[in-house]
Amino acid sequence: MKKIALLAIVAFTVLNSSVSAQKKVLFVVTSHDKLGNTGEKTGFWTEELAAPYYELADKGIQIDIATPLGGQPPIDPRSADPASATEDTKRFDADTALLNKLKHTLKLANVKESDYDAVFYPGGHGPLWDLTKDRNSIALIASFYNHNKPIAFVCHAPAVLKDVKINEEYLVKGKKLTGFSNTEEAAVGLTNVVPFLLEEVLQAHGGIYSKTENWQPYAVEDGLLITGQNPASSKLVAQKLLQQLNTQK
Repeated sequence: MKKIALLAIVAFTVLNSSVSAQKKVLFVVTSHDKLGNTGEKTGFWTEELAAPYYELADKGIQIDIATPLGGQPPIDPRSADPASATEDTKRFDADTALLNKLKHTLKLANVKESDYDAVFYPGGHGPLWDLTKDRNSIALIASFYNHNKPIAFVCHAPAVLKDVKINEEYLVKGKKLTGFSNTEEAAVGLTNVVPFLLEEVLQAHGGIYSKTENWQPYAVEDGLLITGQNPASSKLVAQKLLQQLNTQK
């Protein structure tokens, strides 16, 4: 009986140890649904949420999702087109638990950096209009960085770094990074629709920008900062983020 009780205590301790060690990541998603003055809709790009979400969640990472307005974030209709489908987006479309979580996202103003081990921003064109100037988002990113926690962004999401400062200097100054390129923006015909070109603004603020060919996977890691160029880079960004989470104390 003593041996059984001892084994039970050991099992309970191991279980609680693994639960307490579980990493927690905050996904921050746009609430903006208008594509400039085109009359068309935008939002977040499905693959850029789905691929990183499953890459992390399947490894035991706990994920919360927040938006500026709370509730259901808009999905860019083009990312829901069958032509843009991937295995991850197909899984997303059938994932009732994740779809329900998206309907009830947290309000960004109510989340705290101290509750998470890292933050991840999916792209889509929506963030260019709301998250780039959202004070809660700007403060949150700075807080994660100042507390030595990874910050990750993909496609258009690196644009939200544009006004983030650390000790009165732009966070991106002197940092190697990437993001949706000018040539990719031109390829989708939105160069004159977006409020600014990500590549140019990040360079103007001191970022050391690089890119690969259009639509090919490419991610850059510079310390705590992880950025990906386009939708195809989503999983690669998540893998780099996971590596950093696994080395956290």
